[in-house]
Amino acid sequence: MTTVRRPGSHHCGIDAAMDVIGGKWKVLILWALSERPHRFGELRRALGGVTEKVLAAQLRELEEDGIVHREVYEEVPPRVEYSLTPRGVSLNEALAPLGAWGRQNVQVSPPPEPVR
Repeated sequence: MTTVRRPGSHHCGIDAAMDVIGGKWKVLILWALSERPHRFGELRRALGGVTEKVLAAQLRELEEDGIVHREVYEEVPPRVEYSLTPRGVSLNEALAPLGAWGRQNVQVSPPPEPVR
């Protein structure tokens, strides 16, 4: 599900940014990788609910956009780790105010009462 990106086809900076982070999981991937590099399985567990197919596609798109770095370690068994590039770190920093806005303005529903 890779989006065809054409240079100069964006209407504004927000449009360009949304082209890179659009989708349900990309921002959550960035958040998880901001803590430390993760292996694929670790990311999948950290995100909860994402399928392998979708996670692989989202990681591939973030890698193509220069946001995520994929490091393959030549060992047995092979190990692959994902981390943020400097461009990914700067994108995460740009998203921080949006996260702060969400915490301040979106009411989180309380957990349901236990059934007795």
